[in-house]
Amino acid sequence: MSRRPLDRQRFAKCRALMDRGATSGERAAGEAAAARVAAAAGLSLTDAIGLVDAQRHRSDPGAAVEADRTGRTPARPTYAWAQPKQKAEPVTVEELLRQKEADIARKKKAAARDAKRAPKDDGDLTDWVSEAREAQARRDREWADQRKRREAAPR
Repeated sequence: MSRRPLDRQRFAKCRALMDRGATSGERAAGEAAAARVAAAAGLSLTDAIGLVDAQRHRSDPGAAVEADRTGRTPARPTYAWAQPKQKAEPVTVEELLRQKEADIARKKKAAARDAKRAPKDDGDLTDWVSEAREAQARRDREWADQRKRREAAPR
């Protein structure tokens, strides 16, 4: 069997299940999985635990003190929501004025852009539209008159 390097992330997950499983079955399954990951690297479970703990103590001495005091290794927050929230910095008056100036400048640019896009007054088009509306109004009146005559005629 070829030896591979220890898959530290997978081993950490298995060890977390081994240490903090909700039931004894989960803890036993975590221990067996951690032993398989360690065996794939050619290590025993205790050797792998010692290797990972030694590296953790070197990289984070505070975690070592915490682990020694409580007997358990502290959980590492892995998600953004698990991180403590940073305090919001208050907005200054200068920042508000700068934002207001930027907003006014943006609105002026948009107004200038819209003015360029506005359709120019086309006299021929305006005349044609008004003629078309008048013709449609005439047809509508004729249709209404014919309808009145049909309804008024005896059957």
